[in-house]
Amino acid sequence: MTATIEPVDSTTQSHLRDGAQYKNDLRDSRSVWVADHKVADVTQEPTLGPGIDLMGTMFDDQFNPEYRDVLTLTDPETGERYSRSWQIPRTLAELQDRRQLIEYTSFKTAGTFGRPPDLSPLIALGMYSRSPLFKRSPAAFSKNNHDFAENIAKYMKHGRDTNIIAAEVLADPQNDRSGPSGGTAGLLRIVGQTDDGIVVSGAKSVGSIAAQADEILFTNLLRPDLPPEACVWAATRVDNPGVKLICREAVSSPGADPFDHPLGYKGEEADQFIVFDNAFIPNERVFNVGDTELLKLYGPCSQWGHWHVLTRMWVKAEIFVGVAQLITEFLGTTKIPQVRNMVTEVIAYAQTLKAFVLTAENQGYLTEGGVFGADINFLTAGRLHSIDHYPRIIHILQELCGQGLVMRFPRAAFDSDEVGEYLEQLLPGHGVTARDKNRLMNFVWDLTASSLAGRTAVFENVNSTPAPFIRERLYREFDRDRMVGMARDLAGLPYE
Repeated sequence: MTATIEPVDSTTQSHLRDGAQYKNDLRDSRSVWVADHKVADVTQEPTLGPGIDLMGTMFDDQFNPEYRDVLTLTDPETGERYSRSWQIPRTLAELQDRRQLIEYTSFKTAGTFGRPPDLSPLIALGMYSRSPLFKRSPAAFSKNNHDFAENIAKYMKHGRDTNIIAAEVLADPQNDRSGPSGGTAGLLRIVGQTDDGIVVSGAKSVGSIAAQADEILFTNLLRPDLPPEACVWAATRVDNPGVKLICREAVSSPGADPFDHPLGYKGEEADQFIVFDNAFIPNERVFNVGDTELLKLYGPCSQWGHWHVLTRMWVKAEIFVGVAQLITEFLGTTKIPQVRNMVTEVIAYAQTLKAFVLTAENQGYLTEGGVFGADINFLTAGRLHSIDHYPRIIHILQELCGQGLVMRFPRAAFDSDEVGEYLEQLLPGHGVTARDKNRLMNFVWDLTASSLAGRTAVFENVNSTPAPFIRERLYREFDRDRMVGMARDLAGLPYE
């Protein structure tokens, strides 16, 4: 049954877009390249369009009574509805309400979109949460008297009012780090300033959903050799004349039969290599110019983004639990102790991630800017647990399938007059047809073994930050003084 979609131009919905409006707004002058051709219309490009269609359904669901309160909220003063993507949580309850949106987008994409539409607004929210720290005197490098805190507040309002998708990109181009440049070739930097804004050149990498988004939020990570002109934090429209997006190879199965690829046919979040060639950024979209101290805030500002990552991993883990149970039921292996142990391991993984998320929220606090955020140490420990155990969970799902993951067949084989009856007669599951058992195996393939799954597994490690770096961060940020005091007291050691 098709849900009723309310008119998008009604008074209470004026700050929301439906899927058609979202797609129409992507038909602009953006410069997007797939292989050797420039894309005329990203919504019709085979490698980009299905992912756009999937995100379009998320916009439509804002008007679906079943999801309205999950995806949107009402301004108590005006009565108008806004997307929860740009919600500013002031309390624990509001943070938990915002989490419902993460759970929705994670389920909608089966966790394969590491940066779904509601992630990047959380980076902007992170900046907003530290607004008092952005009220600084202009750096010596800056020629203009920017009020970065005011710009951030205006950008949050802009996102809230227009229901945009703003892709976030941080990674530098991967190139030779052994030479004198130390891998800084292509480093994004300010190459000019005017009374109206800045001009930037360079490149950023792994721009997930950038070609499928409205705007790009970008910055550089602070490092010892970073020059002042590379201390930049800003946002730009994707159709900026100075911006070119080069898409990586597609890993999903656009145009495939949903039976053959139940997940892959839906498309993917495409990643882009983003080239800035004398791209002009107006003053109101600039959040840092030449100030190294502000770049130090990226870690604290990404706190809500990390909360999103961990929540998505939890939701995906619950999907894994469901898949594991279905496999064993379809194969009739639920009574085998070794099989039950493997399913239990998947359950424990999901429950552990859930515990990290809920505890982080309940140990949360208000920031300098009056935003409620989850405890960073629990988030860091949870992300470490998630990526440490992710390969093992994927292996368990594959092992539970046995040969079924290798011996899969397309719909055409089942429909064949010559061989279809053999498949139906010789490959049934426990209480299910061979066709349905095969469809489940096709889904597990897409989820764990396809090129889409491979990209997702690599992305989880990169997006969550490799485990050694997370361990170092947890070591640096975790306050152990109270625990050291406990150990000293119990051991009878004097305090220095």
